[in-house]
Amino acid sequence: MAKLLYKLGLTAHRHRLPVVLIWLLVLIGSGVGAFTLGGETSNSMSIPGQESTTALERIQQKFGSGETASARVVLKAPEGQKLPQQAKAITELVNDESALKGVRHATNPLDPAAPTVNKDVNVGYSTVTYDVKPGEVTDEQRAELTKAVDKARSAGLTVEVTGTAMQQTPHVGGPTEAVGVVLALVILALTYGSLVTAGMNLLTAAIGVGIGTLGITIVSGFTDLQSTTPILASMLGLAVGIDYALFIINRYRQELRRGADVGHAIATAVGTAGSAVVTAGLTVVIALVGLAIAGIPFLTQMGVSAAATIVVAVLIAVTLVPAVLSMLGRRVLTRKERAAATSEPTDRGVIRGWAKAVTRNRVVALLLSVVALGIVAIPVASMDTTLIQKPPANSTQERANQILAQGFGEGFNGPIIVLVEGNNAAATATKAAEPISKMADVALVTPAQPSPDGSAAMVTVIPKSGPDSTATEQLVADLRAELSGVDGGKAYVTGATAVSVDVATSLDRALPIYLAVVVGLALVLLILVFRSLLVPLVGVLGFLLTIGASLGATVAVFQWGWLSSAVNLDSTGPLISLTPILVIGILFGLAMDYQIFLVSRMHEAHHRGAKPIEAITTGFRQAAPVVMAAALIMFSVFAGFVPAGEATVKSIAFALAVGIFVDAFIVRMVLVPAALALIGERAWWLPKWLRWLPELDVEGTALDEFEREGEKEPVAVG
Repeated sequence: MAKLLYKLGLTAHRHRLPVVLIWLLVLIGSGVGAFTLGGETSNSMSIPGQESTTALERIQQKFGSGETASARVVLKAPEGQKLPQQAKAITELVNDESALKGVRHATNPLDPAAPTVNKDVNVGYSTVTYDVKPGEVTDEQRAELTKAVDKARSAGLTVEVTGTAMQQTPHVGGPTEAVGVVLALVILALTYGSLVTAGMNLLTAAIGVGIGTLGITIVSGFTDLQSTTPILASMLGLAVGIDYALFIINRYRQELRRGADVGHAIATAVGTAGSAVVTAGLTVVIALVGLAIAGIPFLTQMGVSAAATIVVAVLIAVTLVPAVLSMLGRRVLTRKERAAATSEPTDRGVIRGWAKAVTRNRVVALLLSVVALGIVAIPVASMDTTLIQKPPANSTQERANQILAQGFGEGFNGPIIVLVEGNNAAATATKAAEPISKMADVALVTPAQPSPDGSAAMVTVIPKSGPDSTATEQLVADLRAELSGVDGGKAYVTGATAVSVDVATSLDRALPIYLAVVVGLALVLLILVFRSLLVPLVGVLGFLLTIGASLGATVAVFQWGWLSSAVNLDSTGPLISLTPILVIGILFGLAMDYQIFLVSRMHEAHHRGAKPIEAITTGFRQAAPVVMAAALIMFSVFAGFVPAGEATVKSIAFALAVGIFVDAFIVRMVLVPAALALIGERAWWLPKWLRWLPELDVEGTALDEFEREGEKEPVAVG
């Protein structure tokens, strides 16, 4: 692989202008395609074939109602009054709602035929139904609804709005994300000592992210994508794009300082560091595409989309980055470095001292790191997950939900729907409702509503507990057990809580299989890279500690509320169901990145004859500074999505930021060198029965012979 990439780097150097132009054309073409072909994303998280999803599809078929966006306008009478006393203002509000652009129908809470008020008649709601799907209501339409609500407030009513029509599709980019990018630029500038080189690094990564996210936008025009998909892809693509370019540029600068000409330095950098980039990128792609094992379409979409963005980042790193480096020539070095004929890097006293201290006190270092990470991982034992997302604090949606909970009970915001199909569905549903109404956590069961053809009927069950509580989740299971033997028909249990339970069950069932497959494939890849069994094993065991600490810290902050103000957390509660599997998949790939970049330099030193401890110290001195810079950059990018992040992304970004910091600065900087020092020469042992495996040569040791064959570029540029 090193020889192939050496040639690729040389080609990018020789044809630098066409390479740059091609990537710019791809970016422009992606932008045009996204503008003309892009569609809307969805907030829906369901699994085809699950009982809850099947029931929703059957309800749409039997009752003739498609999935449309709706707003629930919640009304509360002034203190001491009843809603009928405000009948005129309420009628005017309903008329205003009905006249809004895109509104199909608006109900009146005081309608005698179908009143929607509580028993005290001081709280009610109007349902505003739009003629578009959730996520397609425009900002202008939301503003018009808000204006109508403000008019009703002036009459003395308390009016708040919730519902799918109020959910805005999250967008990529924002002020807090920009702060993360600025921090990354500062770290790059300090690492290189050159703002030009730092800017080039960031620019090439941005081009990769742009192409990736624009490509996802194009795909959204042909299939339904979950709204979190482009955010996750951009967050991950930006982080690895910066890091991959950093590793190429750093190796290029090292070659220049050793006296190599520009062409040879570029080719060598791509052949060596580029090999590690390709291998690391492949590991991340395996982890992300492996999410398909869960069998959940929207999760597969997230994984494949993010993996595609990683592929683009790798291609950018091994083609566009060397082409731009060729244009910059020796200007990537500081003035002092350019003035010197050769400027082999200093011994890096602090880094070398750190490596010596860890290897000398390897038992203590290993035990301290394991114990510390084990303590941080303790909260994982109490982790709860859900798909029910709380609205932002102090938003009109949150206030509306609070009023409904006060007026109708906590469970009103999370109703459970029971669908019955059969020849006499209405009677069967009515009969089934009797034992349901006697369940401990049931507050109310509505009368059976038959379908137009009479072949189906549904009843709505209002729990006593809130939609994200464990009691409501247990009620879903109890209802299914109660209805499993219903006479005269087939019964389904659905609703937002039921969908959440089904998704969580599928994820729990898929997680062990996912871990086994992905970890197994990555272990094979790492064995090929290092031609060792123990080095990959140490890397994977270190990763398990990283995952424990990452999810443990996330539970402590997002579920327990520790230091919640530091991350601008609105409210505490269960983690989003996707968090564990996504964090495991992404962190595994990134952790193996650092394992490859760090240990490959140790392996290179050992391959060239260094003793085990010396190889660890030498490799650590060469790779640790750039790995630390890469980790700080990735931490900054992920952390930038936390303070004002969309609810689904917030906890994931936090877990990734913590995981990257822990993995780079504790696992890879302490635990791995200590463990390898403890294992000694046996770390690089490979059984005879595995020595037939091909060599990937990530360190580029085959390049010396290759260059002697005449492939070295003789022309200096810059």
